[in-house]
Amino acid sequence: MARYLFQAKNLSGQVQMGQIEANDESDARQKLRGQNLTPLKLIMAPGSKKSASFDFKAAFERKVPSKDLQIFTRQFSTLINSGIPVVDSLKMLSEGKRNPMLKEAAVKVRQLIESGKRLGDAMAANPLVFDRFYVNMVRAGEEAGILDGILLRLATYMEKSEKIKKQVKGALILPGAIIFVAIIVVTGILVFVIPRFQDLYKGAGKELPALTQLVVNLSQFLIHKWYVALGLLILIPWSFLAWYKTEEGKETCDRIFIQLPLFGDLIQKSSVARLTRTLSTLLSSGVGVIEALEIASKTAGNKVIEDALMRSKDSVISGKPLATPLIREKMIPDMVTQMIAIGEQSGTLDTMLGKIADFYEDDVENAVKALTSMIEPLLMIFLGGVIAVLVLAMYMPIFDMANVVTGGK
Repeated sequence: MARYLFQAKNLSGQVQMGQIEANDESDARQKLRGQNLTPLKLIMAPGSKKSASFDFKAAFERKVPSKDLQIFTRQFSTLINSGIPVVDSLKMLSEGKRNPMLKEAAVKVRQLIESGKRLGDAMAANPLVFDRFYVNMVRAGEEAGILDGILLRLATYMEKSEKIKKQVKGALILPGAIIFVAIIVVTGILVFVIPRFQDLYKGAGKELPALTQLVVNLSQFLIHKWYVALGLLILIPWSFLAWYKTEEGKETCDRIFIQLPLFGDLIQKSSVARLTRTLSTLLSSGVGVIEALEIASKTAGNKVIEDALMRSKDSVISGKPLATPLIREKMIPDMVTQMIAIGEQSGTLDTMLGKIADFYEDDVENAVKALTSMIEPLLMIFLGGVIAVLVLAMYMPIFDMANVVTGGK
């Protein structure tokens, strides 16, 4: 259990401050709502922060594929829209061929509803399947009496969000594949080809050039200590991923990633597209601005963008328009802040955020195509360069021997 400092509004609109113990931030918010308090701000109390070490349980927890959840949500919306009660809809969704975790979650949610809980609260009890964004959307739909419409928006949101993720991953697959092939080719040359040349060099009895000696040493290392090389090949990426899972690691890496040449611009655009789409969906569904900002910041996918939005949330709590603090954030494009300002002035913020999301989603798609066409020849040149260096290193002693023979004549 962790201790959280909170700022919340009571039923009369007064702001209260205090502290509460909870398993996590989501649990703390749920407990505050149970006390008829609307959470405005939550901060983990000093001294109660959990260790930043790698969370093995979280790393190996199963998660429902977003495609499966999207189909589940769309079918749920269709059933509700057809006039079928929520409990009966969940019973139908828990049957047939479906993801086991989703089937189990549907059964648990139905049981909780039958015991007297509302749909949103029942879904909140299954955080591995229904995240905070999903739960808040459902709660907003229940409050407004448009649950089927909200579920349809959720399904559409997940489709668009998944499309952006696939586009960004697609831009990384080709470079990854080429680098993987390069490692295999270079390893093959070092293990199977270089030793043959080495036997030739031994008979010459001459000192090898520095580059050739370096390649020979590397070849011997891979042949005789392959287990060390294999261990490093597994341990280094694993250690990096473990560190990236920590708060410090994610913050450091995300700051580096967003400033990378070629990839940084793509990461920034995809993050802006996700957070504006999330904000638009939440606000148009009736979720409060503060709550929407907290949820949207978590969906940005980059700690730099997330921190920028959370700093802006603090200004909004004090009564300032959202565009005012965002102007000072370097990682938020000027066009975004200008359109948000227009949306706030005209009372169409949710619509304007949707247009921003549309623009950046198209921009991400174009950026992925441009990046893919640019990076493929660059990586091929790199791979060719590495192989050329290996070939040169192996033939340098042969050139020296040829010069000696020619000079001897």
